Amino acid sequence: MTDELDDFLCLDLHVASRAVTAAYRPILGGLGVTYPQYLVLAVLWERDERRIKELATALRLDHATLTPLLRRLEAAGLLTRRRSEDDERAVVVALTAEGRALSEHADDVRCRIAEAVGLPAEDVEVLRSLLRRVSAAVGAGPVPTSADGASMGA
Repeated sequence: MTDELDDFLCLDLHVASRAVTAAYRPILGGLGVTYPQYLVLAVLWERDERRIKELATALRLDHATLTPLLRRLEAAGLLTRRRSEDDERAVVVALTAEGRALSEHADDVRCRIAEAVGLPAEDVEVLRSLLRRVSAAVGAGPVPTSADGASMGA
């Protein structure tokens, strides 16, 4: 049996992921944030003042990956971290005024990425559904949604 590289689903997923992430780079560069930092901000724009554990769950990242992102966003003046008043073991992350102001660009970012992806909205929904099924099947768990049931982010 010969495995042709073109038959590897993992390769297509990897290439698509890299291409989409690369499409964000010039758009987000103008805002002074990276793609992973943008995802953190997007979660906080949806609902500010979250515990690190909530951010990690929403983004499906471990603390070791999330902490350096938060540290850089804090150094850039986009968010703050403080101990929770009701549980000193928990750290609460909150947007600064500058971090909140970046949310004004969110719609533009999403529109530009939608143009770059080049799929009609119906196809995007089908793709999103399929990707969530794949993630759930391989153990990444369900994708968190906003209060209105829509997925978070573009």
